[in-house]
Amino acid sequence: MTRPGIDGRGPIRSKALVLYEGERTPHRSCGIALAETFDRPTAPYQSLRRGGITGHGTCGAIVAGQLLLGEFLGDPDPTGKVTPALAAAMQRYVERVDAELDRGPSPSLICNAMVAAHGPFKGPARHQFCTRVVAQVAQLVDELLREHGVAHQPTPVELDDGQTGS
Repeated sequence: MTRPGIDGRGPIRSKALVLYEGERTPHRSCGIALAETFDRPTAPYQSLRRGGITGHGTCGAIVAGQLLLGEFLGDPDPTGKVTPALAAAMQRYVERVDAELDRGPSPSLICNAMVAAHGPFKGPARHQFCTRVVAQVAQLVDELLREHGVAHQPTPVELDDGQTGS
């Protein structure tokens, strides 16, 4: 069964996979990979690694998705109200994460709970699981942005061999 936004493909999802997976370019944390996928400054996203560094917070990829929606659809005026586009996208994001995101056997979106069934945090099974989550979040954010008229074209990634790819 194909699930929209989860099993989809495209340049945004591909770039997120390459950045997080770390096989063709150095590995990035979940938040950094998503920020870079959407060509955003990465520094604030460092704190999302492993559920807020501690593992006790919400999955960093999921939080990164919320922040990206805010960056693209929010009011740039710091005293402005929440834009209708951001409110609608955030509601839809939460619904789709709840309905579609592969969180394994975890009922929770807390990082430690989501990864617990996948062995050691630095192990290959956990890494594969989180790679899929990052790609799923990238696809969801891309689709929600497009629903609101924002079609982000990602820049290429410089690969270890000096070539560029997505």
